[in-house]
Amino acid sequence: MNLTLDDLTGAEIIALIGEHLQNMSLLSPLESMHALNLEGLKKPGVTIWSAWKEDELVGCGTLKELDNQHGEIKSMRTALAHRRKGVSRRILQHIIEETKQRGYKRISLEMGSMDAFQPARRLYESFGFQYYKPFSDYIEDPNSVFMTKKI
Repeated sequence: MNLTLDDLTGAEIIALIGEHLQNMSLLSPLESMHALNLEGLKKPGVTIWSAWKEDELVGCGTLKELDNQHGEIKSMRTALAHRRKGVSRRILQHIIEETKQRGYKRISLEMGSMDAFQPARRLYESFGFQYYKPFSDYIEDPNSVFMTKKI
């Protein structure tokens, strides 16, 4: 699997982000959905990597810089046909390595509290993420879970 910086212009990544947003809208109430759309992913301070197996897009992951010591994981997504094959694990490893290279002291994330997010929570727990209070502009929300990891 190869991870590359993505400029969000390819049809494959646009479709995967669309699938992600559609899925999040089915799982989370609108006021609790914090996934970035294409325009949000193109903003300064946001970096997205796409994961490829040969010529097939298998997933993506995004890192948003909150400040020079703190990053946020956004828009982690594995293509449906590649779930349970280690794609998210590999993307998360890459993002954590990037946070170390940038000199961040902490990396955090927000995700839904619903049962559908349990596999993702287990993945983050396996990497040492701990449950945490809201960070950045987030507020307490029964539909959200916040996690963080010291780097």
